[in-house]
Amino acid sequence: MNVAGFKKWGKNGISTSCFSLAVNKRLRHDPAADSEVKSMDFLPSLNVLLTYSLACFVLFITPGPDMSLFLAKTMSGGRKAGLASMLGAMAGCCVHTLLAALGLSALLAASVTAFTILKIVGALYLLWMAFDAVRNGSALSLKEEGRVQVSFWKTFFMGVGINLTNPKIVLFFVTFLPQFVDAADPHAADKLLFLGLYFIAFTGPLGAIMILGAEKVIALLRNHPKVMRGIDYSFAGLFSAFALKILTASAR
Repeated sequence: MNVAGFKKWGKNGISTSCFSLAVNKRLRHDPAADSEVKSMDFLPSLNVLLTYSLACFVLFITPGPDMSLFLAKTMSGGRKAGLASMLGAMAGCCVHTLLAALGLSALLAASVTAFTILKIVGALYLLWMAFDAVRNGSALSLKEEGRVQVSFWKTFFMGVGINLTNPKIVLFFVTFLPQFVDAADPHAADKLLFLGLYFIAFTGPLGAIMILGAEKVIALLRNHPKVMRGIDYSFAGLFSAFALKILTASAR
């Protein structure tokens, strides 16, 4: 039965076509709702975001130059110095991720094939990083230093400088971010930018917690080398899985 064409008069002479008008109005698309949905297209799926969050967490807890800097400055200058160095490194990381996201977006706009090739190269790089983590272990260096009072901004810019002058960081993000974006996705550029900023927002609070508990973190890492090796193997296993997933998908 065609609801729109159904017409029957009731006792009060009110046409049920009013009902059909209400139904049709309800069935129409709401432009405002459509606009709201489109404005959220930069968000990856929940599964991708959870996987990416896990990768960010494993990457953060894997000891490296940044962690060495945070902990060393905390022990030599106190928590304020540790937080200053962390904020500086995060600022440098923000520059790296923005440049990587914008560069990858430009590459994707120019050539989907080139973007796909970069994903494959990135997967191979992640495999190498996994192998290197197992072979050489974590790059944590904590030297004993006396208490030194350094200004907040000097420590901050030290963190910025160390981060910006490390070519491995931008290389990592250029090869890491594409693993979580489909080249055929029309909103890939927006998602690349979101993932880059999400990494900073996700790891920032973790860094603050680590600095507040710096003494316990250092004692744990120094007195329990098996913990560090466990982190290395976790890093290697997770990033190898990412790399193999990309390589097998590209081979189809």
